[in-house]
Formats: sequence, C-alpha cells, structure tokens
Amino acid sequence: MLYTSTRNKNIRVSAAQAIAQGISEEGGLFVPCELPEFDIDKIGSMVDMSYIQRAKTVLREFLTDFTDEELDYCVNGAYAANKFSSEKIAPVVNINGNENILELWHGPTCAFKDMALQLLPYLMTVSAKKTADGKTIVILVATSGDTGKAALEGFKNVDNTKILVFYPVDGVSPMQKLQMTTQEGENVAVCAINGNFDDAQSSVKAIFTNDEIKAELAKKNMMFSSANSINWGRLVPQIVYYFSAYSELVQQNRITLGDEINVVVPTGNFGNILAGYYAKQMGLPIKKLVCASNSNNILTDFLKSGEYDKNREFYTTTSPSMDILISSNLERLLYHMSGDDDKLVCELMKSLSENGRYVVSETLIKNIQSVFDAGFCDEASVSGTIHKYEKEFRYLCDTHTSVAVKVYENYVAETGDDIPTVIDSTASPYKFSKSVLNAVNGADDCDLDEFDTVDELNRVTGAPVPAPLKALKDKEVRFKEVCNKENMSEMVFKLLDL
Repeated sequence: MLYTSTRNKNIRVSAAQAIAQGISEEGGLFVPCELPEFDIDKIGSMVDMSYIQRAKTVLREFLTDFTDEELDYCVNGAYAANKFSSEKIAPVVNINGNENILELWHGPTCAFKDMALQLLPYLMTVSAKKTADGKTIVILVATSGDTGKAALEGFKNVDNTKILVFYPVDGVSPMQKLQMTTQEGENVAVCAINGNFDDAQSSVKAIFTNDEIKAELAKKNMMFSSANSINWGRLVPQIVYYFSAYSELVQQNRITLGDEINVVVPTGNFGNILAGYYAKQMGLPIKKLVCASNSNNILTDFLKSGEYDKNREFYTTTSPSMDILISSNLERLLYHMSGDDDKLVCELMKSLSENGRYVVSETLIKNIQSVFDAGFCDEASVSGTIHKYEKEFRYLCDTHTSVAVKVYENYVAETGDDIPTVIDSTASPYKFSKSVLNAVNGADDCDLDEFDTVDELNRVTGAPVPAPLKALKDKEVRFKEVCNKENMSEMVFKLLDL
C-alpha cells in the first residue's frame, strides 16, 4: 500500500516513509491511496480473536512494507498484557439497552491515546530503520492533555528518539499536567505555552515546515516527526478498535454478524472519529458516525452547515481535550469526500490559514452528511449526564465520555435511530476528578487537593482508581518551563541543547 498527500496527490510514499516523516513536505497529511476491503466473512473471522490478533489482521493491510516479524514485534510489544488493566485491551460495556461503552482508557496513561501511542514508537523505530538512515527522530507534540502524556510514556528512553511536548498552560486538568511534568526518561522534555491548544498545534506545524529549522537539525543528524494524529502511524491503530468493538458486540450476542451499528465519538481534532470513517469505508457495518462536541462546537456547526469558522469565542471547559477550534484531521476527510481533490484542499486550508474560515459546496457537505451526524452539549449537560449515569446505572463517565453520551441521547430523541450503538469512552474519570466529583455530588464545592479529590471520588462511587494515577502522588515535578507561542522554535533548540 502506498500513501499520498492531501495537498499533492502526485506524491507516493511507503507506510514507513509516511510514519517516519509525519507530515508531507508541503504541509499536507498522508492518506492511503486506496483502502483495503473487509467482507463480512473476514470481519466474522475476527470475532473470536484476541485484540492483538485483530490488530495484526487490520494493520497488515496498511503496513505492507513491514514483514510479518516486524509487525509481530510492534503489535505484541504495544499490547502486552502488563501494559493494560483489562485483558480485553478495549472492553465493551453494555449500559442500557442498545447503548454500549467502548472503554479505551485501560492503558498506562488512562486515556484512549494509549491505544495508538503504545504502538507508534514501535512503528516509528521500524520505519526509521527503513527510511531515516540512522537519524535521531525528534518527536514534536502539541497536546490538549492526553496525547502529551501518552506520547511521553510511549517514547521514553526509545533509542534514537527525542520527544518534546508543548501544552497550553491553563488548558489541561491538574492530573494531566502532573502526568506530563513528572515524566521520567532521558530523552523527554515538556514545556507549557501561554495560549491554547490551537496556538500550540499551529506553531508545531509551522516548525515542521520551516526549512531553516530542519536544516539545523539535519546538521546534527536529526529529523522531525510527529506523535499527533496528523501522523498516519497515530491514526491507523485507531481503526483497529472499531473492528474489535464490533467483534465484541457479536461475541456478547448484542448484534448478529452483518447487523449495522452506530458509533458516537467525542472529538476535537477529528482523528478518533475519522478512524471510524476508515473502518466504515473498509466494510465494517457502521450506519452513522455521530460527532460529539463540547461548547467549542465548531465541528457540529461545520457538519450541519458546511461552513468552518474558527473566528468565534474559545471556551475552556471541563473536557479540555476537546477544546480545539482547528481540527486537523478534517483535512483528510475533505480530501476523501471531495474525490481526492488536492487542489480544493489546498484552497480550503489556505482560506482557513488566512481568513480563519472556509465554506464547502452543497454537494460536498451533503456527501459528508450521508455518513456523519453531529451534536454538542454545554457544561451543565456534561455535569448532569455524569450525575445521571452514576446514579441510575452505577457507571462513572469522565467529562469527555459524558459529552458523547449526552449527544447520543439527543441523537436518538431527534431521529428515533436507536440501533445498537458504540460510544467511545476516551479517559478515566479520575483524570478529571474534581469536575466528575462535583457532577456526582450535584454541587460545585470541591476544595480538596487533587489526590484527596481522587480519594473522595473513589469513596463516593466505589469506582476503582487506576494504578498509574495513584503512583503520581509523590512524584517529583521535572519540567517547569513556560514560553510564548512566538518563541516555540527557540524553545525547541533549547530543549534539544542545540
């Protein structure tokens, strides 16, 4: 399988090249030139497989330049039993009727990013050996909270790599911040920025495509790559868990092989739901992909109207991983849905960069709406949904999962479409313990410190506290740097000791 760029479809690279490079030279994102097809028999063959076997079945079709031995090394290492608190890796929990929660947070950093970022370092190492001529790979990451820690944990002390993470100083939860600033490893560095996630992400993209900076790195036998979902190696592992979730529903007799399901995804950068789109295009029987947004509902507005406009108020919410106004992976969807129109994508991305907005044609948005629906919920609804599900179903949602659950409820009420549904649960509630505890108690009166709040949430709900979060309590803070977005390139050189 070969890959091309959303902004230049004449480009052809291997999977290893796409993963090692991260982003195309002209700023486009790598996408597969074609998608593999999974018929119902092949999907059925996955039902009784382990998660590792399902992962190999899917990834083998995309990583055709990896040998079987290399793929075994990557997948077995990523999803080893000692790394995940559930033997299912990504278990599916039935809540009520046709409502099923796909728990993606049983990895070492308690967020769905582990599903990809435990695998990416292995993919990156193999890819670099194939394509990077012994260079040190500098992983540059902008994070709204979860990607940063998951990437740091995945890449710590990996040979021939360095990883630099930038996060918005006031845009992550206390637990997310502590996870990053206490990170162990000789090849890691973390810095806060004065700004929001979009500021960090835009600056990282600018650094990636800056020829002077790349030339300076080349002098030191270094090259940039990414652990954000702009990197295909971050996105392709996420396709796996949709096939796995479907298999789990068949195994649990919630559906019969061949039945359609809906999928609801809380998303900010559009990567998680885009992986579901790829699974659908490959043949997985998904009827509708429902995009769930918080108060920063730019994706809902786009999917309803065809207009993408980031010139709006930015909200700092209790679901910070979704506090995003520039959804990078939407570029990939626009490329596919427009019939691989790279010139259109270039025009739209130029308009977004220069004017902060773009509008797509009525034909294009109707094509997108044939696959996607969308909704959003405000902060009161997030809190109310957490409270409702804990009291009625004894199920504790984090703030992001709550967004998806509420949007799902609204979608069913509006459409009557209540077929079996998978709702992505993207983080442990203990990563946002103050917000979750306030919601459960129905009051905004928690004045405990972070770990006392965790203990109180555990006492009130009985939900187990993940061991990796417990272990943070007495860890030393290593990283205290803060910079302005305009100075991120200088900070990159400082953190690399160049």
